[in-house]
Amino acid sequence: MTATNRIVLSSDHAAIDLRQAIAAHIAALGWEVVDIGPTTPESTHYPKHGEAAALRVASGDCRLGIILCGTGQGIMMSANKVKGIRCGVCADTFSARMIRQHNDANMLSIGERVVGEGLALDIVDAFLTADFEGGRHATRVEMINALEG
Repeated sequence: MTATNRIVLSSDHAAIDLRQAIAAHIAALGWEVVDIGPTTPESTHYPKHGEAAALRVASGDCRLGIILCGTGQGIMMSANKVKGIRCGVCADTFSARMIRQHNDANMLSIGERVVGEGLALDIVDAFLTADFEGGRHATRVEMINALEG
């Protein structure tokens, strides 16, 4: 499969169960899932997992990424430090759709302690089915990219 069909998933220890449920859901939709863990519940550090997933997206190995931690905030901040990444944390479907349509987000972050599995799967669906609208939004995304230096 090409990168257009590949999506990377990662989390810290606080979100393993939800990450695995999302991985199964996405695979059933026809995506090639690259789940880079972790697989055990020992405490781990979300910055390294956010960075690892972001590097897969930034390199072109994966088209999109979904990352999770307890709140979704810390892992999102870590991913956004990687050049070329536009990741938003979402706890509702409207925001998940908008970060794709208006911000051309290539990564989504979710907090397992914030949303339940049913809502998380709806958020993922909204993110995956939305397309970047371009137009006036393209100028703004270019402005965001310019901030990276």
